Amino acid sequence: MLTFEQKLAVLDSYPELERKDVSLGRVNYHFEESRHEKKTIAYHLHPNGNGFVYAGLLKGYPVDSKGLVNIREYSEAELRSLLDATMAAMAAYESSTPAPTPKKGKRQNSHWTDAAGNKLELKHEEDMWYLYAGANLDMAFETQQEAEEYLAEEGFVRAGA
Repeated sequence: MLTFEQKLAVLDSYPELERKDVSLGRVNYHFEESRHEKKTIAYHLHPNGNGFVYAGLLKGYPVDSKGLVNIREYSEAELRSLLDATMAAMAAYESSTPAPTPKKGKRQNSHWTDAAGNKLELKHEEDMWYLYAGANLDMAFETQQEAEEYLAEEGFVRAGA
């Protein structure tokens, strides 16, 4: 478990985040580059070690009704992984705006399925590869190769292949 000061140091290391001191010694962090209506990424970090990070656009995290996950017991690596995924999801979020047409020379989006019939879509957006389950962001990758290796390890194959 990270101390309050260690959690602040991790969050302060992200230049994209803006610190906001709130009541009772608690601290919030805002992500102004968010394309989602939600801008607060870290909520009520408290000197007692408690705190929350928004993960409402991600799968696989135990979120409350507001989409927040308690980070009290998180390690630095777990916290960074959650922050990276959340910021990617918030920056890539598109409510009802149609997806941009791929530019010439850019790779096309691809669809993947597994033996159970689950379907995922891999999209290249703003120099990152995002894996979506429907409208929900599942994972983000720096390279197409990394994304495709992950999909293969999880038992997915390219649809139509």
